[in-house]
Amino acid sequence: MKLIKPLKILTFTFSLVGATFTFAQEDSALGALITDRPDATESSTAMPKGFLQIETGTFYESFEENNIKTEDFTYNTMLMRYGLLDNLELRLGYNYTNSKTRFNGNEIESVTSFSPLLIGFKTRINEEKGIMPEIGFLGHLYLPFSVNKEIRPKNTGVDFRFAFSHTLSEKSSLSYNLGAAWENDNAQAAYLYSVSYGYSFNNKIGAYIEFYGDLPENNKANHLWDTGLTYLISNNFQLDATIGSSLTKGQDILISAGFSFRIPKS
Repeated sequence: MKLIKPLKILTFTFSLVGATFTFAQEDSALGALITDRPDATESSTAMPKGFLQIETGTFYESFEENNIKTEDFTYNTMLMRYGLLDNLELRLGYNYTNSKTRFNGNEIESVTSFSPLLIGFKTRINEEKGIMPEIGFLGHLYLPFSVNKEIRPKNTGVDFRFAFSHTLSEKSSLSYNLGAAWENDNAQAAYLYSVSYGYSFNNKIGAYIEFYGDLPENNKANHLWDTGLTYLISNNFQLDATIGSSLTKGQDILISAGFSFRIPKS
């Protein structure tokens, strides 16, 4: 597969935003869009029927141990969500990442590739009533054919999770996920969790803090945190920024920024 240069990907992404922004005008009847970024916690709400939502951004993360430093520059984290039915959304996504490894400051390896192509779905199981949360279920396949041959996995990855959300007040909410994942070429399950508290300062600016991680069957658990801000330009367009790190070994810093926009039905 011939790789697209990172600059071209960014140019395409922003051109896509420019081309569709005219359709992403205020939609007061539907309300503000609900996104699955920037936090790791997936929302429990599926896309409305006939609407397309695109969520994308960029992030940087690094980890250093024993004079070996690994850095990931992800130029584009693309997730496309489409409401196929009243309570069913289809999901398509990929990342485009440059991974670098340095020893004593000298670069020893650099690999740029798409991630395995993500295809999946989300559906809502239960509406929120009193102390009972809204409950959603989503699942994904990670298809290896989009990855460079040199690092391509042999098998398809799988994950699923239940997504829960509580409205605590007019300004605050609590969301959490529970699930499991089988990564490409790894037969052992990793059990997933995340907990996210969100707060709205006003009808434009929101913030969140989150703890998340996984518990692999054959390895040590990974626990991380992040916090961030969202800014709602209109009901159909949102900006976000995030910073985080790990509580266990594996990530010294995470920095991310991105945007999401919803395209109404014609």
